[in-house]
Amino acid sequence: MNAPNDLHLRPTGAIDSDHELVQAFAWQHAQGATERERAIALYRAVRDEVRYDPYRIDLSPQGTRASTALLTGYGWCVPKAVLMAATARAAGIPARLGFADVRNHLSTEKLRQTMKTDVFVFHGYTELWLDGAWRKVTTAFNRSLCEKFGLLPLEFDGVNDSLYHPYDQAGSRHMEYVNDRGTYDDLPLDEIVQTFAVVYPGMGSAAEATGDFGDDGARERTA
Repeated sequence: MNAPNDLHLRPTGAIDSDHELVQAFAWQHAQGATERERAIALYRAVRDEVRYDPYRIDLSPQGTRASTALLTGYGWCVPKAVLMAATARAAGIPARLGFADVRNHLSTEKLRQTMKTDVFVFHGYTELWLDGAWRKVTTAFNRSLCEKFGLLPLEFDGVNDSLYHPYDQAGSRHMEYVNDRGTYDDLPLDEIVQTFAVVYPGMGSAAEATGDFGDDGARERTA
């Protein structure tokens, strides 16, 4: 297991932990007597205070920055993972990014028509160095969205990895990890853009900013 180095605490163009908004967010939410407690508090804040929205995917450098997720109040899994890494670094907790391809068994008709597949490539999560080990955390789905989709909200206890549940509350298939893309000290944006262009040729550099993902999911779930 490779221990963290100076890179895991430094700001980057995407993981802009030196941005005043990121600094303020970390100062407000990284509360607790121990580093583990502060990490858990940050995890919950990033998960729930920034709405998950895959309808508004912006693959530009500006669109994938941590500070942009705070400015807009929404983001898909990659900018939310970047935000988690940035706020952790701002709080003095070493952090890096991880990516995997996942098969999502719960989506919306609009997203399926756009993607033409149920596989989400380069799903982003974050790894935090706590108590001598890297811990995986997934901040993508905010609690209110989980309620609309009938999902179990992910939790993080600072010890066990926080990864997608394989089943939803009703016992139906939810998420399956199909390919591990490894960890990165910074956002591999060029690689993500190139992969998206091949896998999702109809998506373009920015998804159409219309509709509400949560409302669509809730409506289709009860239809």
